[in-house]
Amino acid sequence: AMYKLPRRRMLKDKKDFQRVRHCGRSYADRCLVMYVLKDAGELSGMAAFAAGKKLGCAVVRTRMKRIMREAYRLNQDKIVDSAAVILVGRKAAIGVKSGVMEKSFLKLARRAGILKGSVD
Repeated sequence: AMYKLPRRRMLKDKKDFQRVRHCGRSYADRCLVMYVLKDAGELSGMAAFAAGKKLGCAVVRTRMKRIMREAYRLNQDKIVDSAAVILVGRKAAIGVKSGVMEKSFLKLARRAGILKGSVD
């Protein structure tokens, strides 16, 4: 499996970001909100990670983004190629171990129907 998450696979452009948020569906649990755009066209396979100001200082937000990025990176081969995903950290996820974040990520991905080989 390819476990890198190259920069070019990051959603950087604001309008791309907005497109996934507004055209996609959202799924949430305690830790995460996941926005999923299923047939994302040229945004296929792209991902973004967000941690809002409400979560705390820069250190907290950066750590949150790192853990979300890690959860995505380690499991990206399980996600269908046509989807674009945005992960947004929630208060409850502050200080969680990355294994918890991974479980959360996979659970939401399954619910969103973007896990390979899972039929909802």
